[in-house]
Amino acid sequence: MTEAAKAAVAANAARRGQPPASWEDLTMYDRCITRGVAGSIFPVIYGNGTQLIQSPGLVAIRYEMIHETRIVPLDGRPHASAKLRSYMGDPVGHWEGNTLVVETTNFIGGHVSIGLNGAAGPPYSDDLRLVERFTRTSDKTIQYQVTVNDPQTYTAPWTVAFPITREPGYQIFEYACHEGNYAMHNRLSAARAEEKAAAAKAAEQR
Repeated sequence: MTEAAKAAVAANAARRGQPPASWEDLTMYDRCITRGVAGSIFPVIYGNGTQLIQSPGLVAIRYEMIHETRIVPLDGRPHASAKLRSYMGDPVGHWEGNTLVVETTNFIGGHVSIGLNGAAGPPYSDDLRLVERFTRTSDKTIQYQVTVNDPQTYTAPWTVAFPITREPGYQIFEYACHEGNYAMHNRLSAARAEEKAAAAKAAEQR
């Protein structure tokens, strides 16, 4: 990591030990907004379903958790203007033999990390560039590889690789994150209750 990234990790660790002052102290995953590209596909405790749908001219990559879908055009178009940014970036793809290569740029930096659920590790910057490679190695397996290049966050590019295994009968159901997520409300209300109790105790001791 760069020195700036190390400082961001230290600041996040310090905040993690404190009651959240507002919703802005919670991660984008806590708030059901996004886990980012890598955070959406790295295996975690549950909700690891990934669906790849190929049609003429594009591939859709659908993730089970946070119900995000990426549309990857394969028609040779350039990336969108750098003024157009999103948490999942702007992907463009092409084929190298039997490998689907997806390059993604135009990220909104400062909020999501490459780590698990997009919440572990330093937040990546606007300069993040991801190159993913999907290679079909059998009728049940796709070898996945992603190379991370973000000079503001990491001193050199680095790569993660693992197999994605087909599971017959697996279905991706609705992930109603906001509807079933009481974590943010409970953490914020608990923090305010603790503050109120501390203020009352301080008043008694005067």
